[in-house]
Amino acid sequence: MNKTVTLILRGVLLVASLALIYALVQSILEPIRFNKVKQERYTQVINKLKDIRIAQRAYKSEYGRYTGSFDTLVDFLKNGQLTVELQIGSLDDSVAVAKGLVKRIKQKINVRDSLLKNVNYDSLAYVPAAKPGTKFEMASGILLTSSKVEVPVFEAKVHNDLILYDLERQQVVNLNDERKKLDKYPGLKVGDLNMATNDSGNWE
Repeated sequence: MNKTVTLILRGVLLVASLALIYALVQSILEPIRFNKVKQERYTQVINKLKDIRIAQRAYKSEYGRYTGSFDTLVDFLKNGQLTVELQIGSLDDSVAVAKGLVKRIKQKINVRDSLLKNVNYDSLAYVPAAKPGTKFEMASGILLTSSKVEVPVFEAKVHNDLILYDLERQQVVNLNDERKKLDKYPGLKVGDLNMATNDSGNWE
């Protein structure tokens, strides 16, 4: 074998070795990158779901139920009112209590003056860090307990396929499979239509 062929073979082996090393390094780094981006996006989505929960709880405090409509919820935030109870006098003042001077009165305040002041209401329905225009799924309902008590419920959610739409597909598939094996929703959600969860999020 002449020197030229030997040099070519060595060159080919070197390139192949470098390619193999690169592939191995990438196989190690890819899950790390994936989890970093996933966590960053999850944080943004969770914060938005918490805002939705705050808005829904305020809506329920006024109407005794949740809403399945973002249009209704946003209109409530912009134009609605909350009933608050104010106390006049102190319960620690026994004389005032005895004289009936301690009272509670109800008063209406504008929602927008007291709730989610730093939130853009018009963006409430949209999933951050997802493909532009992606909206949360939201629905509300009533559960009937075994003792025939009606419990208002709602849920707002978004699938991993939408949160992580532009990441390595196999990583997303693996993540979804892990969630399904645990009988968990493969994404992020707050509340639940099928059980009373006190509006908890599935990240809590």
